[in-house]
Amino acid sequence: MAARMKEKYKSEVFPALRDKFQYSNVMEVPKLEKITLNMGLGDTKDNPKLLESAVNELALISGQSPVVTKARKSIANFKLRAGMTVGAKVTLRGDRMYEFADKLCSIALPRVRDFRGVSKNSFDGRGNYSMGIREQLIFPEIVYDNVEKIRGMDIVFTTTAKTDEEAHALLEMLGLPFEK
Repeated sequence: MAARMKEKYKSEVFPALRDKFQYSNVMEVPKLEKITLNMGLGDTKDNPKLLESAVNELALISGQSPVVTKARKSIANFKLRAGMTVGAKVTLRGDRMYEFADKLCSIALPRVRDFRGVSKNSFDGRGNYSMGIREQLIFPEIVYDNVEKIRGMDIVFTTTAKTDEEAHALLEMLGLPFEK
């Protein structure tokens, strides 16, 4: 069974974008390429148990096993040595990407306190959108009692859009709630 948001893209968003921007070729119509979740774990160098719980939570949220990222260089000011664990990341593509985007837009973001929408100013100039979440508790898979530490994460939507305007239209039609 295909993801609900993927069906919405094929039936509603794709034709609407093609008409709005007057593309001559169907391959020009922007689409989601991947969604990357990144969680910084700089404080886990003292406690490896926190690293394990953070990686498990990221795996629960994404439905995919995360990659633990290591520092490439030593930085004395941050008491960081090359090879130390600094974060965890997951790259979602295909149906998992659409499932996560649907869950984020319809379940997780409405659970944020005083939520008025995500910022329109977080596009990078090449059609990609980045956003941050302050706590992982907004996702339904996370059980509040099992959380050892509240952590935030970065979410990056990578699209095939050439401009920010096209990417904004794509994400808005897919259901990402932008602030007014």
